[in-house]
Amino acid sequence: MRILVRGGTVFTMTDRGILTEADVTVEGGMVRAVGKAPRDWQPDLVVEAAGCAVLPGLINTHTHAAMTLLRGYADDQPLMPWLEEKIWPAEARLDGEDVYWGTLLAAVEMLSSGTTTFADMYFFMEEVGRAVSETGMRAVLCRGLIGTAPHAQEALAEGVDFARRWQGAAGGRIRTMLGPHAPYTCPPEYLRQVAQAARSEGVGVHIHLAETRGELEECRRLHGVTPVALLDQVGLLELPLLAAHCVHLESDDYRLLNRTNVGVAHNPVSNLKLGSGVAPLETLLKQEVRVGLGTDGAASTNSLDLFQELRLAALLAKGMTGEPTAVTALQALELATTGGARALGLEGVIGRISPGYAADLITVDLTAPHLVPVHDPASALAYAATGRDVRTVLVDGRVVVDRGVVRTVDVQRVCREVKQRAARLVAP
Repeated sequence: MRILVRGGTVFTMTDRGILTEADVTVEGGMVRAVGKAPRDWQPDLVVEAAGCAVLPGLINTHTHAAMTLLRGYADDQPLMPWLEEKIWPAEARLDGEDVYWGTLLAAVEMLSSGTTTFADMYFFMEEVGRAVSETGMRAVLCRGLIGTAPHAQEALAEGVDFARRWQGAAGGRIRTMLGPHAPYTCPPEYLRQVAQAARSEGVGVHIHLAETRGELEECRRLHGVTPVALLDQVGLLELPLLAAHCVHLESDDYRLLNRTNVGVAHNPVSNLKLGSGVAPLETLLKQEVRVGLGTDGAASTNSLDLFQELRLAALLAKGMTGEPTAVTALQALELATTGGARALGLEGVIGRISPGYAADLITVDLTAPHLVPVHDPASALAYAATGRDVRTVLVDGRVVVDRGVVRTVDVQRVCREVKQRAARLVAP
């Protein structure tokens, strides 16, 4: 389908910068041109973007989508009691249909707030893939692996099988990885097995890393090194790696993370809400570590609106360093777009509005009272906009959100299903 996104303020996220009253032409699922539409080019559909910002689709580099089922269930607790006493017992009741409907709800929330790509680690990943296929999103998926669980080897085999069969599914919108949960739930030998399997399959690895002070101290006690150094010892830093959180880092860790194949998923809301701390974002960026933004699951962060994450990321960096320029408005937007693409190993595919890139685009209405006047569109987006200001969303050149309404899913049915299933999961 030929689509013309006409007359918006286009954030190219390239050297061309921000273009005013510019057009984006889309054809065959790709961006064809940015600027004025070619005179001889006739679109099938025109998306009017006057008064709107046009951005690359936002990229959520770490979540557990189906945890929408547990949104608000176990708030105001530290990470380990939250997991061990509330979340894991509820998750033990999950079945595949629960995960399917929970993921559908997450997709609705993400799409309607401007997120077009997400990285997910969970269970029943076939059902996650099914939901991604139906909603039209783009995703990087992996089966979560607990190395200390009774069936850890079977889970690893399932993870490898899923990664093999779903790589390139949904018309190429799905990529796969392997998903060992964390160094504190996956012993070193198990992590070595995961590394070998990922190497054999040619896929990356998604893992929680250095999330809490307790994790850092326990890793030093058991293994004599930091969690980051442990991953280096078992060979995971040699592979494409997506490391979620990285809150508690020591000086040598930055050098280990500064590799073109390693990305960090920064989850400021979840880390604050669970009392885990604040990731050293400014230092990570100064050390040229590839950083994207994530929401984590809705059970810990409650909202999957990536606009709140990018705003908080910038504000925290300023507050923690005492430097108002630590992370600027434009840098925060870059974290949610180009930074996320780099962290997921999708640089050159998504994250920019440029010819040859996938047509994953969003329009954001800049005319609402809380955004007027727009002296600086980057500032308006980073510090005042919310996901509710998103109007149109394209993924792979297909309109999936039109005037704020998700068109690929029966939203009311999804909400009804999730309410019923969530009640069963948390019943006494």
